[in-house]
Amino acid sequence: MSPISRTRGGKKMIVPNTLYTAVLAVAFGVILATAAFTAYKCYTQYGTIFSLP
Repeated sequence: MSPISRTRGGKKMIVPNTLYTAVLAVAFGVILATAAFTAYKCYTQYGTIFSLP
């Protein structure tokens, strides 16, 4: 008996889509916060966010 083919009540376990949506939302929030923090640090240290040398 393989642990992969285990079923509960004759049906395979299904992970709800809301869990994947929550993980995606958290990951997007982390990326957005990192970009905002990087832009803030660049502005405070160099006086501008985008500049060409």
